Amino acid sequence: MVGPTSGLAYHQLQRGARWAWWRPLVGVLAVVALVFVLQVIVTFGVAAVVVAGGTPIDDALDQLSGVGPVLPSYLAVINLGWAVTIPAVMLVAWLLHRMSPGWLASVVGRIRWGWLAVCFGLALLALLATIVVGTLVPSDTIESSGQLNDFTRQTRDFLLVILLLTPLQAAGEEYAFRGYLTQAVGGVFRNPRVAMVVAVVVPAVLFALAHGVQDPPIFVDRLAFGLVAGTLVILTGGLEAGIAMHVLNNWLAFGAALAYGDMTSALNPTGGTWWSLPVTLTQSLVYLGLAVWVSRRMGVRTVREQGVLEPIRPRV
Repeated sequence: MVGPTSGLAYHQLQRGARWAWWRPLVGVLAVVALVFVLQVIVTFGVAAVVVAGGTPIDDALDQLSGVGPVLPSYLAVINLGWAVTIPAVMLVAWLLHRMSPGWLASVVGRIRWGWLAVCFGLALLALLATIVVGTLVPSDTIESSGQLNDFTRQTRDFLLVILLLTPLQAAGEEYAFRGYLTQAVGGVFRNPRVAMVVAVVVPAVLFALAHGVQDPPIFVDRLAFGLVAGTLVILTGGLEAGIAMHVLNNWLAFGAALAYGDMTSALNPTGGTWWSLPVTLTQSLVYLGLAVWVSRRMGVRTVREQGVLEPIRPRV
């Protein structure tokens, strides 16, 4: 197994490993198949926990299929279903491309935890700008009755799932779309500019489509998020900025639904309005500017500057 060679940006790291034109195509298909298998395993695992808690098996299966109001068990399945994409893409990168899993995280071969913490702070600053703009547009971005919901046992369970599993769900989506898929399509093209555009646009479109049937404003909002997150991956050399923004957005959306709305509407938004776009675009673009500026001030590495030696082989 070798590491990426020198001078490669994040989206072309696969070219520094074991490269062949067919490997990205086979890799994407392998990731989809592996994620499907892992999601089935996760579903049965959560179902076993629900049944062990005293729920009849038929009711448990209805809960986990999304029939009726969304319950904490169903949200857990969704979150874990995306979380399993992390080991899935790592395994495919290792077996098919002979890349160490760390190259999916960043151009330094690992998650840069200090930079990730900074990104969470920058995401909070961008959120403040969003609040200011949100007071100026004539539309509520959160479906709610305006009254605080009662805190129940179900609320507690939702809160635990949101706090503990939502970060894994957000990171899983980033590893899948801005991680493996970005490297897979970005490595196909030799021209740096073409590779950069394709590596940002294709994952962003597939990311928006992966959320299922949705109103045009909601689709455009998710597409814009994907474009910004994909741009950040290349300009900062890793997934940390995208993960931080994604986690904070999901915490905010689920938290607001838990406090003032309902989780069913949060997971299946309808009645999207174009007035929501100025709010979300403000957050994304302010965050993009802050993250790029701070990353350059901090000297965050954006390319793989030197090769990595092959692992030492045991003597025979």
